[in-house]
Amino acid sequence: MKGVISMSTREADRVGIIQRLVNREIRQRHAAKIIGLSTRQIKRLVRQYRRYGTTGLVHKGRGKVSNRAILEEEKRKMIDIISNNYADFGPTLAWEKLVENHGIKYSDETIRKLMIGAELWKARKRKVIHLHQLRERRDCLGELVQTDGSPHDWFEGRSPQCTLLVFIDDATGRLLHLEFAECESTIVYFKAVRRYLEKHGRPVTFYVDKHGVFRINTTKGGSADTSDNNGLTQFGRAMTELSIGCIFAESAEAKGRVERVNQTLQDRLVKEMRLKGINTVEEGNKYLPEFIELFNRKFAVVPKSPANMHRPLLPVHNLNDILCLKYTRIMSKQLSISYGNRIYQIQTERPAYAMRNAPVTLQEDINGGIKIVYKGQPLNYTIIRKQPKTETADSKYLNIAVDRISASLGIPIKVVDRIPVKPAMSHPWRQYQQLIN
Repeated sequence: MKGVISMSTREADRVGIIQRLVNREIRQRHAAKIIGLSTRQIKRLVRQYRRYGTTGLVHKGRGKVSNRAILEEEKRKMIDIISNNYADFGPTLAWEKLVENHGIKYSDETIRKLMIGAELWKARKRKVIHLHQLRERRDCLGELVQTDGSPHDWFEGRSPQCTLLVFIDDATGRLLHLEFAECESTIVYFKAVRRYLEKHGRPVTFYVDKHGVFRINTTKGGSADTSDNNGLTQFGRAMTELSIGCIFAESAEAKGRVERVNQTLQDRLVKEMRLKGINTVEEGNKYLPEFIELFNRKFAVVPKSPANMHRPLLPVHNLNDILCLKYTRIMSKQLSISYGNRIYQIQTERPAYAMRNAPVTLQEDINGGIKIVYKGQPLNYTIIRKQPKTETADSKYLNIAVDRISASLGIPIKVVDRIPVKPAMSHPWRQYQQLIN
């Protein structure tokens, strides 16, 4: 037979075997075992070979368009939709939106290839895998809840950057609570934990990082947020009172579940809020419960045990008295204490001498309210004097703080060059120089 025949390696290997079979050198059963086909398929190949020769072993679909190929018009339609609405979406998320919003039901792999071909997505190189010790999921819901704060430009410039507080269950991968906040602070976490406890109850353990809110990281073992709590931060003291354990992760990989979900949220949540026109923190917090439900329905897994380890709040758990800042103060002879640049004068009917130099507990709740407690009983007080408020600034931001104050006072900022001062002739230094000379 004249001409060039295009064959695959597998088809070329079959030529010799089929030829030996035709020459009756081997049996059909032996040929089928070598090629890896059934005897029925071997008979078909023999018929094709006897009728068409080597060409009969070439696949009939080679060089032809598949019957399942997508029409070019349909491809252009999908690419136009993705370019106009989901240009910066990943292939999987873009595929989900095409199914949900446009009724296009091709596979995610098809969408990925289309986006790569249209240069809407660049295939990522496989990352170098770093091996870490595998830790199995916990068995029950509420047994271990990973907590973290993720600072990010969540509203893509439509609002100032903020932090998303994330609570995710280790056993199920369910998002249990999300909340936008200005930053990570003790009061912010107290507000988030309160909402969590009122909805789900008390988990067995919170798995957190070594942020200063959760753990004392100074060598002296104390800070402005850790005083009088037996070496615990305010958050740690509150969790102890609620009988909730705290585990501190030694690395980012140790709490990989919440770290990975942060990356997913920075991709999916940002784009969902963009599509829904959400532009502020208040609107975002209203939308988060709906997003949590969608996320859990898509990504949550079934735990090993159906038990829920969350415990209800007990009557002794007064959240107003637990989720607050607590400090110990010593009353003066005039029965007054100082806190937050204010002087609090105690009003009591008890004998003054009995309370002089007595320790009291000052509580500041999450709304800024002050409560002073002595031997378990609240005390009445009045604010008799307010001291001028001072501002503490880090050395790195000192110039910015000075510029801000000057601008608020309307004082123009001028740079004054330092003029060197020369000592007078009668200065002792001058006299000493004359004695030397």
